[in-house]
Parts: sequence; structure tokens; C-alpha cells
Amino acid sequence: MPTPAPVDDSAIAKALAHHQAHAAEYLEELKTLVRIPSVSFEGFDKAQVRKSGEATCALMRKKGLTNVQLLEMPNAHPYAYGEWLQAPGRPTLLLYAHHDVQPAGEAEKWKTPDPFEPVEKDGRLFARGAADDKAGILVHIGAIDSWLQAHGSMPVNVKMIVEGEEEAGSASLPDFLRKHRKLLQADAIVLTDTSNFDTGLPSITVALRGLVTVQVEAKALRQPVHSGMWGGPVPDPTMALAKILARLSNDDGSIAIPGIYERVKALTKDEQKSIAALPTN
Repeated sequence: MPTPAPVDDSAIAKALAHHQAHAAEYLEELKTLVRIPSVSFEGFDKAQVRKSGEATCALMRKKGLTNVQLLEMPNAHPYAYGEWLQAPGRPTLLLYAHHDVQPAGEAEKWKTPDPFEPVEKDGRLFARGAADDKAGILVHIGAIDSWLQAHGSMPVNVKMIVEGEEEAGSASLPDFLRKHRKLLQADAIVLTDTSNFDTGLPSITVALRGLVTVQVEAKALRQPVHSGMWGGPVPDPTMALAKILARLSNDDGSIAIPGIYERVKALTKDEQKSIAALPTN
């Protein structure tokens, strides 16, 4: 991995000062994205998701990214891509966010007139997608813009990918990554689709639990039988599955797979200190 450029506190302070001075501008740009109802679920207007991707590309160009483009996959919503690769010999950081959103749900339960018209209240912005994940787009864009405006360059190379179907399951993502493997090559990746530990407490998530997806099929008989006559003596596959699932965890919630915790990496002293500093009860 290439060596990162040294960054001192004064350089960071200068970029942060630019960000603070232009916070209102970034907020308006976030509102512009939020107003596009880019619901990626089936049955909603696909043109709005494309419009959202195009607006994201326009914002990337405005903030100094190059090679900006909509990346298409068959039967999928488009991805927005942009890059800044003018730091030769330095690491490349891949930034991820998504521009699609969940459906607004029951309109009568919203406390604002329009779920896609952002409303500021008590220092926060309320609208569908205002946090998840169009705010993530602006986190990346604001950081890039602040460094470029404050210093004229960045200490690392940057690639930014903004997905258009995360909320609908990212069905095309595996094929997308294979197709664009070379384009997306990087030394590290930063996602803005996690969460803060608490409101007003900026947080960096360094790890999440992994997921294992399996398909289990249980069979008891060669043919169906009448439940009223055979419901007791005949093995029930539903009950078998229930027992299998119940045996996966102990009563205290711990995983009941022998030896699994022996493979868990121990926390470092710095990680333990960071966790202990969180405002938990």
C-alpha cells in the first residue's frame, strides 16, 4: 500500500474552516438531492432514480471530480461514479454511498406535509433520505470540496461510487463489482451508510458482524398426509426447522456454535478505551 501524505493539524483545521464557512451551501445541495423521490423499489418511478443519479453526477462535477459518469447494469438503477486521481504515489480511497431511498410509507404518519420536502427543526433535517443516505453523499462531497478549496489538492487519491439500488437489495452489485473491478481498485474503502452511536456524537464504525446466508430444506415424507389423522406421529419439518434455529443460540443470546468465539479477534487497548469512552448507562 502506498504511503499516505503527512497531514498536520493546521491543514485539517483549514479544511474544516472552509467546510464550516460553506455549511449552508452543503445543506442546500443536500436538500436538492432529497427533493428527488428516488425510491428504488418495484412499482415506483424508475425515472426519478435516474434523475437522482444524474443529480449526484452533476454535484460531483461541480465539486472537482473527474471522469464522472452514470454506470449502467441490465435491469438495474444506475450508479454514479467520479474520481480525483492527482496524487501520484499516494493511496487511493474508495468512498461509497447510495442515492436511492426507501418508500415514504404512510403519508398520514409524517409530521411534515411532504416526505420529500426537507424541513429543518431543532437543528436537524427531516425528509425521506435526508440521512440514509443522501447525507452520506454530502459527507463525501463536502470533505472533497473542503480539501480542494482549502489546499488545491488532496493528500490521497479518491474514487467515489454512489449506488442506486441499495435499499432494494443491491441485486446487481456482485456483477457490477466484477465488471468494474479495475475502475474501483483502491487501498481502502469508507462507507457513509452506517450510524452514529448517539445523536450529536459523530462516530466511525470500524467493523460490523458478518452475515451468512444459507438455504435449508427439511423433508419428512414422500407425499403429503392428512394432518388430522397423522399430525401427531408423523415428523413435522416445520418443527424440525424450529429446533435447528433454536439450537443456534444460547439463552443469553450468545452463538451456540462450538469454537466460534475462539476465532474472534481480541480488541486492542485503543479499541477498548474508545468503547469505554462511549456514553453508555
